[in-house]
Amino acid sequence: MAPMQIIERPSLNHDARSAPIDMLILHYTGMRTGAEALARLCDPEAKVSAHYMIDEDGTVYHLVDEGRRAWHAGVSYWAGDTNINARSIGIELVNPGHEFGYSPFAEPQIVALMELAKDILRRHAIMPHGVLGHSDVAPARKTDPGELFPWTRLATAGIGLWPDSAAGDEPLEMKTFAAALARFGYGVPPAVNTPVETVIAAFQRHFRPRHIDGVADSECATILHALIKNLPRPPQGSCL
Repeated sequence: MAPMQIIERPSLNHDARSAPIDMLILHYTGMRTGAEALARLCDPEAKVSAHYMIDEDGTVYHLVDEGRRAWHAGVSYWAGDTNINARSIGIELVNPGHEFGYSPFAEPQIVALMELAKDILRRHAIMPHGVLGHSDVAPARKTDPGELFPWTRLATAGIGLWPDSAAGDEPLEMKTFAAALARFGYGVPPAVNTPVETVIAAFQRHFRPRHIDGVADSECATILHALIKNLPRPPQGSCL
């Protein structure tokens, strides 16, 4: 296997961090070409960036130093925090996205992503439940990296979570499921002004991509329960 190729392409769109890194956020570029996306991520007028962009051929562009805060998550929420940029590393994957002809991610791109992500996880204290998609932290605005992203493959390689689950189709009490989503980290009312159904769809897009309908059925409940079981336990004596 050829070594990962990293090209330095500095973006000016960054500022100082204000929190330790404990999240890795994955995106798709959602633009017609990789060249367009790279130009935008480096354009000071756009005021957006990421730490890395991976093209379809597996080329990795290093845009922002990991010690700086890149501007990739935007208005977002996870586990009570609204400044996701401050605590995360962002990786953009070249893909036209849902607006321009969403398609499966290229094999060289995923291979490069796994190599880069493993390297990032070795350098930072990012737990499996801290590897998320843009749609997880901003479900009202974003759908990336989307239902074609191979989360299972990454989890098998030790990047992120993918629980075993049993099938089921019985509807659940929305309030109970919403509380469980919040326990895992998703933003639900009243913490955020996003309909619960939208958040459920984001959860499904990540953890049950074969069927995204915003309805909390028993299969979703089994998946979410398995995810919560994998969260770190509070220290003994904690009131949490």
